[in-house]
Amino acid sequence: MEKQKASIVAHSTAEAEYRAMTLSLCEMLWLKYLLKELRVLRNKAMMLYCDNITAINIANNPVQFDRTKHVEIDRFFIKEKLDSGVLKLEYVKSRDQLVDCFTKGLGPSKVELSCSKMGMLDIFIPF
Repeated sequence: MEKQKASIVAHSTAEAEYRAMTLSLCEMLWLKYLLKELRVLRNKAMMLYCDNITAINIANNPVQFDRTKHVEIDRFFIKEKLDSGVLKLEYVKSRDQLVDCFTKGLGPSKVELSCSKMGMLDIFIPF
């Protein structure tokens, strides 16, 4: 089986988070346009939660730093959406990040907590 090479190499965790924020925003915009066409859209700002303060600071700071030149296009894309009010960025502590149950190997108690916060039920537990 042939290994696939990564198309992008991140130089820091902040850069990796920032690129993930950009991809998430693209997906959110696609869903927003779909819901708009279906006429079920509530016209509120989309909330994007991130557990990396540095990535949030890069998004909110219009000054370009040499260390962030690799994310320049992503930076302008997110900044445009922030300035227009389409997007709001919020910090969430890593321990409260619900998506971790889908992306990391967590212990049973953390998985159970994340699933309950998302409203998921274990269908194999008898009532």
